[in-house]
Amino acid sequence: MGSLKDELLKAIWHAFTALDQDHSGKVSKSQLKVLSHNLCTVLKVPHDPVALEEHFRDDDEGPVSNQGYMPYLNRFILEKVQDNFDKIEFNRMCWTLCVKKNLTKNPLLITEEDAFKVWVIFNFLSEDKYPLIIVSEEIEYLLKKLTEAMGGGWQQEQFEHYKINFDDSKNGLSAWELIELIGNGQFSKGMDRQTVSMAINEVFNELILDVLKQGYMMKKGHRRKNWTERWFVLKPNIISYYVSEDLKDKKGDILLDENCCVESLPDKDGKKCLFLVKCFDKTFEISASDKKKKQEWIQAIHSTIHLLKLGSPPPHKEARQRRKELRKKQLAEQEELERQMKELQVANESKQQELEVVRKIRQQMEEQVAQKSSELEQYLQRVRELEDMYLKLQEALEDERQARQDEETVRKLQARLLEEESSKRAELEKWHLEQQQAIQTTEAEKQELENQRVLKEQALQEAMEQLEQLELERKQALEQYEEVKKKLEMATDKTKSWKDKVAHHEGLIRLIEPGSKNPHLITNWGPAAFTEAELEEREKNWKEKKTTE
Repeated sequence: MGSLKDELLKAIWHAFTALDQDHSGKVSKSQLKVLSHNLCTVLKVPHDPVALEEHFRDDDEGPVSNQGYMPYLNRFILEKVQDNFDKIEFNRMCWTLCVKKNLTKNPLLITEEDAFKVWVIFNFLSEDKYPLIIVSEEIEYLLKKLTEAMGGGWQQEQFEHYKINFDDSKNGLSAWELIELIGNGQFSKGMDRQTVSMAINEVFNELILDVLKQGYMMKKGHRRKNWTERWFVLKPNIISYYVSEDLKDKKGDILLDENCCVESLPDKDGKKCLFLVKCFDKTFEISASDKKKKQEWIQAIHSTIHLLKLGSPPPHKEARQRRKELRKKQLAEQEELERQMKELQVANESKQQELEVVRKIRQQMEEQVAQKSSELEQYLQRVRELEDMYLKLQEALEDERQARQDEETVRKLQARLLEEESSKRAELEKWHLEQQQAIQTTEAEKQELENQRVLKEQALQEAMEQLEQLELERKQALEQYEEVKKKLEMATDKTKSWKDKVAHHEGLIRLIEPGSKNPHLITNWGPAAFTEAELEEREKNWKEKKTTE
């Protein structure tokens, strides 16, 4: 019932819209009364004139909107509809209300009757949303069937060119635009009006009247056993036969169900191309015009019985439903893709922000490295100064050694000045002690500076290695960013990997600062840079010389 209600609503929507003269979305109550009465008549539903007044009792005498009319339409008309009305009569009533207002004034190659059939086909193929439109896939499907019915070849390139000029903002055509498209002969060039009309009628019979196959064949009578030509029409659950194809004089029906079957018969009694349709209470012998027609009818009837066993709808309705489900699935996939693209865009923006943070961190690190480089340069300058001082201390020691030799020579030559020499020796011992202390201090400071220089070099090397590692990771991050754009499903994992890497390496290595200086050892000539062992050796030699003398 739901499917029937949806199909009825499409035709009623055309009628309601046609009654909306000023395009306000509302229709006067008097017009709705007439529309409701006509709908009840053609749908064979008991008409309750009081119900409409009762439904809108609280409203004023002004027009009623489509939304306000729908509850009444559902409750008092559509819910009471049975599948016992004439669908063509119903569609023609709705067509009559809207044709004069909407049908183009341009001359068409099709008659108004053909336009009516195209309008009904439009309602069958249109999308289940309002305002009603028929999408390009269904337009292509309909034009293909019309072309095949006319015996022509389908021009896919021509239709693709038409789609290029199609208005993307509408996403489809209205019923009247479809009628104009078919009526202007753009896709039926070289065909006369009669051929186009026959093609429209054939497609109408298949899609709307559920005619699966039709044609003339010979039928054997049940009583007189004579053979008579009849026009057979195959529908999903019945085969009707008429005197002629105008369908005015119906002679009988062959009711089909899941227990029926069709069999081929050998030629007999001068009749060829025979086949048999067996039903529950009757058997029908039929003769086709040739073997090809016989096989086509047997296959068509067999397929119909098979569909009845499966409880499936007619092929064209099932195909229409599959196309709609496919479009719905594609729309859902497109929406999902758009959602993923938005998520990817957000992730991309987040990644850009992270890269900007990394860039700032890298810039800060570069500034820190530059600062450390400047400090290192100052430190190296200090080391060079200390080395110069060390060389000067060595020269001073050499001078001291020479001075001591000179002092010993003078001491031997001036033995007579022993007392003065003793005094000088006491002073020398005092100076020697001060010099030893200065030498120890200078040696310790030199060793400490050497250690600091080594540590600074190691720290600088580590800082440079970390800088190179960060540069490598930045390049890897850019490569991951490019890969994320191509592989949408791996974006989250790679983003996490990048964050982990940045978090793991975001620490900075600090260079070790020079330590405090130890006091220098002092000699008689000033600060010394020799070791305590050297001083002890010199003191020992001096004492031995003194004892010898």
